[in-house]
Amino acid sequence: MINIILCGGNGTRLWPISRTLMPKQFAKLFDDKSLFQLTLQRNKTTCKEQFIVSNSEQYFLALDQLEELDYIQNKFLLEPVGRNTAPAIALACFAMDTEEIVLVSPSDHLIKDEKNYQQVLQRAKALAQEDALVTFGIQPTFAETGFGYIEASGEYVKAFHEKPDIQTAQKYVEAGNFYWNSGMFCFKAGIYLQELEKYAPEIYTTAKKAFDNAKHSDFMRISQEDMQAIPEESIDYAVMEKSDRVKVVAADIGWSDLGSFDALSQEFEKDKNGNSKNDKLIAINSKDNFVYANERMVALADIDSLIVVDTPDALLITKKGNSQNIKTIVKELKGRESSLHHIHLTVHRPWGTYTVLEEDKRYKTKRIVVKPGKRLSLQKHFHRSEHWIVVEGMALVTIGNTEMLLKPNESTYIPMGELHRLENPGKVDVILIEVQVGEYLREDDIVRVEDDYERM
Repeated sequence: MINIILCGGNGTRLWPISRTLMPKQFAKLFDDKSLFQLTLQRNKTTCKEQFIVSNSEQYFLALDQLEELDYIQNKFLLEPVGRNTAPAIALACFAMDTEEIVLVSPSDHLIKDEKNYQQVLQRAKALAQEDALVTFGIQPTFAETGFGYIEASGEYVKAFHEKPDIQTAQKYVEAGNFYWNSGMFCFKAGIYLQELEKYAPEIYTTAKKAFDNAKHSDFMRISQEDMQAIPEESIDYAVMEKSDRVKVVAADIGWSDLGSFDALSQEFEKDKNGNSKNDKLIAINSKDNFVYANERMVALADIDSLIVVDTPDALLITKKGNSQNIKTIVKELKGRESSLHHIHLTVHRPWGTYTVLEEDKRYKTKRIVVKPGKRLSLQKHFHRSEHWIVVEGMALVTIGNTEMLLKPNESTYIPMGELHRLENPGKVDVILIEVQVGEYLREDDIVRVEDDYERM
């Protein structure tokens, strides 16, 4: 069985923890591991191989987290733009033997009962071997309006239902034969493609063309043009709601999609007053609060039932039960052309990381970390000059036609418009402080002439 891991989502409902370049599946929320890493570990015992479908911008972030687990042999499919789950799964299945059984799993869900989970996988695999399209149904514990529902008769699926209103959701829970739709699936690669061709032929045809035209190196990359030609559709709409091959396996596995801070708050240990346990929290005469903070101290006095999320560059405060409104905040940030919905102060790159230490209209200060053996692109800037000061490691610097080695406490200057490159030829991280000075300091003022990572 091969595990197709879908990890291209943005997770905007968990802003400011989750952002476009660091979505919730990569945030290290539990025991210093991300949901992506927990998904890898959970499925590695059952699946012989993992096939990761990722947004192009998140590829190197995923690679870093794979390396932390010493998981090196994994296949990647990189999407330049997302077209929802039906095309993503199809592109992965085209790369497999038609008889191969695949387990499709989102990378941003939490599963706590791994013993039952392994038993559920075995039942799903058995049904998939009989050419069924298997979905996993979660027994609802309350009337949730944020999930789709599966109406079942035993393991047979009678119908899929859209996200209901609260009264309908309550009826589903009381009926006893409705499940939450988990977004996990199991089937033979060839059976899925057959059903996709039957019920969504345009998706099948355009996805097949995109796969045939894909570039192959350390990963499979789909072109922007081919990807945009594929209709955008979920696997539920495209196939599962139409096919007569669908079966459901009841999955009592301690599942949560962590789709909101209200859901996330349930997974953290609480003190005697119902506040989330946190070394950075002082709570006086306060109860039932969820506080996520890792750096600054947060103090609450006479406050109940709040969600407080503190990050270095953004603070969220909302009432419990209203955290679904965070999508509106993200929309407002986009309207203001703010980068806060997109990046954190620390940004991961294929060569390492950079952290914005201070920023004003005409200058910006960064802490840059370059990993051993890695280098930035050969590049230039039209609107800024840069000063580099090495504080740790040995940096190989190219400026124009000149190369130089810089040791700690040595510095250099890159004039505006000059080609330059930073490289780490050593065996330890290079850490340097960069000061940018200019009239325009955004990240799109980069002209890459050569790049090891094939970025534009």
